[in-house]
Formats: sequence, C-alpha cells, structure tokens
Amino acid sequence: MNNVSLVGRLTADPEIKHTQSGTAYTRFSVAVDRPVKQGEEKQADFIPLVAWGKTAEFICKYFSKGQRIGLTGSIRTGSYTDKDGNKRNTVEVWANNVEFVEKKQSSAQPSPIDITVPDDEDLPTVPDDEDLPF
Repeated sequence: MNNVSLVGRLTADPEIKHTQSGTAYTRFSVAVDRPVKQGEEKQADFIPLVAWGKTAEFICKYFSKGQRIGLTGSIRTGSYTDKDGNKRNTVEVWANNVEFVEKKQSSAQPSPIDITVPDDEDLPTVPDDEDLPF
C-alpha cells in the first residue's frame, strides 16, 4: 500500500502550470516538522510534491507561502539523466487530496471606522404611537 499523509507549511507560493496537452499541475514543497525531544532544536523535512488537475488549481487558488496544509497522496519515484550524463533519482509525493488546516490570515487589517454620534438635541423627534401608520 502506497499512502502518504502530511501536514506542513508551504515553502513558497504555489504556481499553476500546464502540460503541452493543457493539463494543469503544480510543483511545490511542504516543510514538515520532525518529532523532537524536549529541549532539542526543531527540525523539518522538506517534501517535494506534485498535484494535478482540479487539485492543482485548488492549491494555487487558496494556499500561499507559510500556510499550513494537510494532504494525502502517494510516493512516486523516477529517474532521469542530467545534462552532464549523470543518472539522477527522484522521489516526490503526488497529492490527490488537500485540506485546510488553519484559517487564512488576512494580510490587510481593517481600518477603524470613525462614527460620530449626534447629541440628543440633533436627533429627530418621533411622533406619538397614535400618529404612526403601523
């Protein structure tokens, strides 16, 4: 069984790209904290990920650098020959399900609203109940 579940922080803003056939995809990485003993310095693993289609579009639309993301997927391995003729191996997680882990924080703080309350003598008078149409 090849299942991966991760919760971590995006290391950069994800960007949508398209294959020659028009399929949407994004490549990104997530920093996942390692468990450490009390008093030890925090450590993280930086996991490379790929998402395709609607999942890629969703990630690029709703997630940004530093935001926590939860995801499930599978590990994919591959290899290629670099420009110098050296064989390179790759390992990445293909994400097929993502979730929000925290609320997105607003970068813009709302500006305070200046409300001027009129003095009592500036308020209009209300007629007696008998004069009201309802």
